[in-house]
Amino acid sequence: MYIISACLAGVNCRYDGGNNFSSEIVKLVKDGKAILVCPEQLGGLTTPRLPCEIIIDEKGNKKVISIEGKDYTKEFLKGAEETLKIAKIVEVKKAILKARSPSCGKGYVYDGTFKKKLVSGNGITADLLEKNGIKVYTEEDNIKNI
Repeated sequence: MYIISACLAGVNCRYDGGNNFSSEIVKLVKDGKAILVCPEQLGGLTTPRLPCEIIIDEKGNKKVISIEGKDYTKEFLKGAEETLKIAKIVEVKKAILKARSPSCGKGYVYDGTFKKKLVSGNGITADLLEKNGIKVYTEEDNIKNI
């Protein structure tokens, strides 16, 4: 069983109201091997919503800031915690999340300048899941080998 970013299964929950449909992901869902989540929605954010990116503040803390400069860290943390609760209930050990997302990104996320510049790091949900023993992948990994 996997926790999977709902946008990857065609659910219109991306920040812009769209999705990131993947036929490989939909197959996992149809085969009953996946639980879909959208951490941003679980954190109370609407769809559509302003684009957000991660910055590191002067104290070294991760913050999630919208393109208009509003701090949405609290909502992203709540969504990560709710996703972790679901993962624990269904006892998943693996997650397939949306690459580069401020919630779900694994390995690389956007740098907070909103200029599509990537930096090393994970999204808020990816970090929390990994800290709790759940292996995180993205749709860009070879799903057949996960």
